[in-house]
Amino acid sequence: MYSPEVVQKVAVWRQRIAANQLTETEMQDIVNTLRAGRVGAAVASEASRRKTAKAAVPDADDMLKELGL
Repeated sequence: MYSPEVVQKVAVWRQRIAANQLTETEMQDIVNTLRAGRVGAAVASEASRRKTAKAAVPDADDMLKELGL
């Protein structure tokens, strides 16, 4: 779960995205902020640390290479 501050930032980001007013640096900040929340949630969840994936998760770089990107 994200903090109230992050939720408020997301609302502002959505408005700026709709108005096409975001810079590349701001987009990177958005990704970093949202990733930090996801990592924090995974670490906090004791069950997620104990479980293993049912199927191997493919490497994103390999998938992009297959697409020629």
